[in-house]
Amino acid sequence: MTLDGNKHLLIPKHSKLNESDKKKLLEEYKINVFSLPKITSEDPAIVKFNAKVGDVIKIERDSKTAGTTSYYRVVVES
Repeated sequence: MTLDGNKHLLIPKHSKLNESDKKKLLEEYKINVFSLPKITSEDPAIVKFNAKVGDVIKIERDSKTAGTTSYYRVVVES
């Protein structure tokens, strides 16, 4: 079941962080980029971003109890 084009009802919103936001995120949590959970560069949800290894993907999920929550993944090779 799709909403429109390549958007699927069950796939949350994905976006690629710019370098400034990536740096802020890593400094806030005092981690390095490869401490984040991983997502492959060929994952269908991020192919459109032309993401490179080391890029950070923000995933926003809606929750009935917590509102919108954000998760972050680092791009790795497949």
